[in-house]
Amino acid sequence: MADQIVRERMTAKGEGELVVFLVGMRINSFWRLRSWLPVFRAMPRMLRELSREKERGMLGYRLFFGSPRQITVLQYWSSVERLAAYASDTEGEHRPAWARLNRALRAGARVGFWHETFVVPAGAAESFYVNLPPTGLGAATGIEPIAARGERMADRMGRRHSGESAAPARG
Repeated sequence: MADQIVRERMTAKGEGELVVFLVGMRINSFWRLRSWLPVFRAMPRMLRELSREKERGMLGYRLFFGSPRQITVLQYWSSVERLAAYASDTEGEHRPAWARLNRALRAGARVGFWHETFVVPAGAAESFYVNLPPTGLGAATGIEPIAARGERMADRMGRRHSGESAAPARG
């Protein structure tokens, strides 16, 4: 089902706040495998854990390889509180991985690391999908026909362009 192409115009389901978390690494020295391989191998373990334990709050993710040196993971979370709770949980995969990462970063510039967190208020996200399997936010939250939220981007975001009426004029 996940690979089934949906031909209709769809939008992501979802109500309330959304957290978009980007995390990535850059391999600065390929030949220093011991410096970057533990960092590289930690993310799949965390993603498996988060995918199994839905109550932690990760809604879904996408993995991107930008170049042979750069790897990025886009994650969708239900709240910033759940993201912070996972980051600080001493029983999960994250804390040991964070300790290994910090050791690797202190050892030199052989591996680079970054993350960015964006809190998207309720009603401030919009999506459109056609002729593809559920993807991105739609894969994380589910999809629904676009008419359920509005045909235009401005409608789906609960906004109108200035000067437009809420309903088209009937003549």
